[in-house]
Amino acid sequence: MSANGPFDETQKQYLQGVVAGIEARRAAAGLPSAFGALVGQPAPATDDPQRAAQDRATAAGGKLVAEEQAKRAKNPLDRWDEFSADCAAGKFPKGTDVFLTKYLGLFYVAPAQDAFMCRLRLHGGIVSSHQMRGIAGIAEELGGGFVDVTTRANLQIREIKAAHGPEVLTRLYDLGIVNRGAGADNVRNVTGSPTAGIDPDELIDTRTLCRDLHHYILNHRELYGLPRKFNIAFDGGGRIPVLEDTNDIGFVAVRVREGFGAAPGVYFRMELGGITGHGDFAKGAGVYLEPGECIKAAAAALRVFIDHGDRTNRQKARLKYLLDKWGHEKFVAETEKLFGAPFRRLPSDAIEPRKIADRQAHIGVFPQRQQGRFYIGVALPVGRIRAEQARGLARLADLYGSGTIRLTVWQNLLISDVPGSELDAAIAGLKALGLGCSASSVRAGLVACTGNTGCKFSATNTKGQALAIADYLEPRVALDGPVNIHLTGCHHSCAQHYVGDIGLLGAKVEQGEEQIEGYHIYVGGGAAAAGEQAIAREIYRAVPFAEVPVTLERMLAAYLRHRDAGERFHAFCNAHDIETLKRLFAEPPGEALDDRAA
Repeated sequence: MSANGPFDETQKQYLQGVVAGIEARRAAAGLPSAFGALVGQPAPATDDPQRAAQDRATAAGGKLVAEEQAKRAKNPLDRWDEFSADCAAGKFPKGTDVFLTKYLGLFYVAPAQDAFMCRLRLHGGIVSSHQMRGIAGIAEELGGGFVDVTTRANLQIREIKAAHGPEVLTRLYDLGIVNRGAGADNVRNVTGSPTAGIDPDELIDTRTLCRDLHHYILNHRELYGLPRKFNIAFDGGGRIPVLEDTNDIGFVAVRVREGFGAAPGVYFRMELGGITGHGDFAKGAGVYLEPGECIKAAAAALRVFIDHGDRTNRQKARLKYLLDKWGHEKFVAETEKLFGAPFRRLPSDAIEPRKIADRQAHIGVFPQRQQGRFYIGVALPVGRIRAEQARGLARLADLYGSGTIRLTVWQNLLISDVPGSELDAAIAGLKALGLGCSASSVRAGLVACTGNTGCKFSATNTKGQALAIADYLEPRVALDGPVNIHLTGCHHSCAQHYVGDIGLLGAKVEQGEEQIEGYHIYVGGGAAAAGEQAIAREIYRAVPFAEVPVTLERMLAAYLRHRDAGERFHAFCNAHDIETLKRLFAEPPGEALDDRAA
């Protein structure tokens, strides 16, 4: 209204033009709207916490990163028609649409490949034989003819043409595999103990919890509005580690003693902020939950992260950095408010000691809690299986087991519920597929990310070089205990090099005027479930790959020569400073095979 009364139509049009001009200039400069929302976008809905969080960030003077602006401009979950039309025309996404398409579970991996990678979303690592056959068919007909097992007990299909993108997704949906939110700023697939429900040592079966949280996420659209990706894991206390302490939220099963204000029994300790690629494990705050409270607690923590995570700096947008800024106690207090009731707090002496996990229980034959039944841990070369092998594994699971295949974070799988009388036949069936259930200590602990054959970030061919390392070391160093070697191609640390006994981080190494593939080498990493939680320390930098196998041979030979009886590589490395290790590792391998400790 003007001083002389309401604006007439001419005045209104003039003012609208002025406002439009101002907003156009701000939009061109990438600035937020002067009127509380980004240019051209509707006002924030009261039920859209992502948009409200974005508005708070801009109101405080921050500038949204490109990914936040892209999510605001068009909801990634509402792009099916646009996505399908592009694929029908044989077009891959460009610009920020590459990021938005990850919400559908499809990753355009150029320049490594002019193709999509499809990440599935399997809760608890469980896949049925029917689903495995379907996945094999998709990989064979629409992909590269192989499937990769990931370090989140999940599967990936690669080498998918643009035209096949929608068909891959719809065929997965037909199999009951809904992978919406498998990438980008979402909660990743929920991981759980791979031997859940069959493990003689477990405290609790985590399968129902993984399933319930999986479906809770799928059915709450607001949980797709995170500032960055988010990992959640349930550890039921069984034989095989799930690396829950590397997750943003880890739920760790514990048994509570009598006399501490809570009924004795099994609870979950909630741990927060794991991200080993940034040098941090998840930490507890003394909060213990009944199993039935875990989903509600996870949802509350996610909503606090949505409201307060950083949307102006992509490098600081993970939960760890909000915890660094606030402290665990403040974050837990805010989560408690949304949880709607006081959290249960218990002292550490209320908790019974847990059995240490077996680092090699994912390879071999092991008895189940069900009398006369066994699971077979199948060794997979760096997690890759051909489509015909995947189909064959499904057949073996039906013939000799219960039709269930269980993936592990160690990039292999288990066939469960095999009667003792059928073990020989099942193992013979694996051999016929070119697979087995035994491996050397080196090969059993070998973990590798996709590498530069399928990922634009990777500096090295991790999978091929991992196999070359195993081929070199096996005839030269006879290990009598587990030694994990993790190869990751870049700083994103998808293969979690910081928690390996030996971690290899891909790098370009200068050699004359050229840059060749090589690695920074780390030692002494480990995870809590095995009683070895530690971030690996760098010992060698920029080692050309041609020198890596012999360097590892020297390291392992020196360990065998100088260790105390029964001492594991992890403990050996952490008993010495880096300079001492360098001195020991500089020794020639010599006769290490003959004079190693018993």
